[in-house]
Amino acid sequence: QVHLAESGGGLVQAGASLRLSCVASERTENRYGMAWFRQAPGKAREFVVALAQIGGGTFYADSVKGRFAVSRDSAENSLYLQMNSLKPEDTAVYYCAACTHFLPVRPIECEYWGQGTQVTVSS
Repeated sequence: QVHLAESGGGLVQAGASLRLSCVASERTENRYGMAWFRQAPGKAREFVVALAQIGGGTFYADSVKGRFAVSRDSAENSLYLQMNSLKPEDTAVYYCAACTHFLPVRPIECEYWGQGTQVTVSS
Protein backbone atom coordinates (compact mmCIF):
# COMPACT_ATOMS: atom_id res chain seq x y z
CA GLN A 1 0.00 0.00 0.00
CA VAL A 2 1.48 3.34 -1.07
CA HIS A 3 1.16 6.38 1.18
CA LEU A 4 0.96 9.86 -0.29
CA ALA A 5 1.56 13.25 1.31
CA GLU A 6 0.76 16.56 -0.41
CA SER A 7 2.16 19.97 0.43
CA GLY A 8 2.54 23.40 -1.08
CA GLY A 9 -0.95 24.81 -0.85
CA GLY A 10 -1.69 28.29 0.39
CA LEU A 11 -3.54 31.56 -0.05
CA VAL A 12 -2.60 33.57 -3.14
CA GLN A 13 -4.05 36.31 -5.28
CA ALA A 14 -5.47 35.73 -8.72
CA GLY A 15 -2.74 35.51 -11.33
CA ALA A 16 -0.18 34.06 -8.92
CA SER A 17 1.53 30.68 -9.06
CA LEU A 18 1.86 27.75 -6.69
CA ARG A 19 3.70 24.46 -6.86
CA LEU A 20 2.16 21.47 -5.14
CA SER A 21 4.21 18.44 -4.16
CA CYS A 22 3.18 14.86 -3.51
CA VAL A 23 5.68 12.50 -1.92
CA ALA A 24 5.03 8.78 -2.15
CA SER A 25 6.22 6.12 0.27
CA GLU A 26 7.45 3.99 -2.61
CA ARG A 27 8.31 4.17 -6.27
CA THR A 28 5.28 4.97 -8.43
CA GLU A 29 6.76 5.14 -11.92
CA ASN A 30 5.73 2.11 -14.00
CA ARG A 31 3.58 0.93 -11.07
CA TYR A 32 0.74 3.43 -10.80
CA GLY A 33 -1.07 5.92 -12.94
CA MET A 34 -0.86 9.16 -10.97
CA ALA A 35 -3.34 11.98 -10.86
CA TRP A 36 -4.26 15.24 -9.21
CA PHE A 37 -7.87 15.88 -8.30
CA ARG A 38 -9.47 18.79 -6.50
CA GLN A 39 -12.59 19.32 -4.47
CA ALA A 40 -14.26 22.65 -3.75
CA PRO A 41 -16.74 23.05 -0.87
CA GLY A 42 -20.10 21.52 -1.73
CA LYS A 43 -18.84 20.06 -5.00
CA ALA A 44 -17.78 16.64 -6.21
CA ARG A 45 -14.13 15.71 -6.51
CA GLU A 46 -12.91 16.93 -9.90
CA PHE A 47 -10.19 15.61 -12.19
CA VAL A 48 -7.25 17.98 -12.83
CA VAL A 49 -4.47 16.03 -14.54
CA ALA A 50 -3.24 12.46 -14.98
CA LEU A 51 0.22 11.02 -15.58
CA ALA A 52 0.26 7.65 -17.32
CA GLN A 53 1.48 4.56 -15.49
CA ILE A 54 4.07 3.93 -18.20
CA GLY A 55 5.59 6.30 -20.71
CA GLY A 56 4.94 9.62 -19.03
CA GLY A 57 1.96 10.67 -21.10
CA THR A 58 -0.31 13.31 -19.58
CA PHE A 59 -3.93 14.35 -19.83
CA TYR A 60 -5.32 17.62 -18.51
CA ALA A 61 -8.77 18.85 -17.71
CA ASP A 62 -9.82 21.61 -20.11
CA SER A 63 -10.19 24.03 -17.20
CA VAL A 64 -6.46 23.89 -16.38
CA LYS A 65 -4.91 23.17 -19.77
CA GLY A 66 -2.16 25.67 -20.57
CA ARG A 67 -1.95 26.90 -16.97
CA PHE A 68 -1.05 23.78 -14.96
CA ALA A 69 1.79 21.33 -15.55
CA VAL A 70 2.43 17.96 -13.92
CA SER A 71 5.89 16.50 -13.50
CA ARG A 72 7.60 13.66 -11.69
CA ASP A 73 10.93 13.20 -9.92
CA SER A 74 11.42 9.46 -9.85
CA ALA A 75 14.50 9.66 -7.65
CA GLU A 76 12.45 11.44 -4.99
CA ASN A 77 9.25 9.40 -5.53
CA SER A 78 7.57 12.76 -5.99
CA LEU A 79 4.86 14.21 -8.17
CA TYR A 80 4.47 17.94 -8.71
CA LEU A 81 1.76 20.25 -9.94
CA GLN A 82 2.90 23.65 -11.16
CA MET A 83 -0.09 25.98 -11.18
CA ASN A 84 0.22 29.30 -13.00
CA SER A 85 -2.24 32.11 -13.67
CA LEU A 86 -4.40 30.96 -10.81
CA LYS A 87 -8.06 31.95 -10.76
CA PRO A 88 -10.57 32.13 -7.89
CA GLU A 89 -12.35 29.12 -9.38
CA ASP A 90 -9.19 27.06 -8.77
CA THR A 91 -9.89 27.31 -5.04
CA ALA A 92 -10.18 23.78 -3.66
CA VAL A 93 -8.48 21.06 -1.69
CA TYR A 94 -6.04 19.37 -4.04
CA TYR A 95 -5.45 15.63 -3.75
CA CYS A 96 -2.73 13.43 -5.15
CA ALA A 97 -3.77 9.89 -6.09
CA ALA A 98 -2.02 6.67 -7.05
CA CYS A 99 -4.14 4.46 -9.27
CA THR A 100 -3.90 1.01 -10.78
CA HIS A 101 -5.67 2.46 -13.83
CA PHE A 102 -3.20 3.30 -16.62
CA LEU A 103 -4.39 6.91 -17.09
CA PRO A 104 -6.85 7.73 -14.33
CA VAL A 105 -9.42 10.45 -14.89
CA ARG A 106 -12.12 9.46 -12.38
CA PRO A 107 -11.77 9.19 -8.59
CA ILE A 108 -13.17 5.65 -8.67
CA GLU A 109 -10.11 4.59 -10.70
CA CYS A 110 -7.74 5.48 -7.85
CA GLU A 111 -7.03 3.42 -4.76
CA TYR A 112 -4.60 5.53 -2.78
CA TRP A 113 -5.03 9.14 -1.74
CA GLY A 114 -3.15 11.79 0.14
CA GLN A 115 -4.73 13.95 2.81
CA GLY A 116 -5.03 16.96 0.50
CA THR A 117 -3.65 20.48 0.54
CA GLN A 118 -5.78 23.63 0.49
CA VAL A 119 -5.38 26.14 -2.32
CA THR A 120 -7.24 29.41 -1.97
CA VAL A 121 -7.16 32.05 -4.70
CA SER A 122 -8.51 35.48 -3.87
CA SER A 123 -9.82 37.88 -6.50
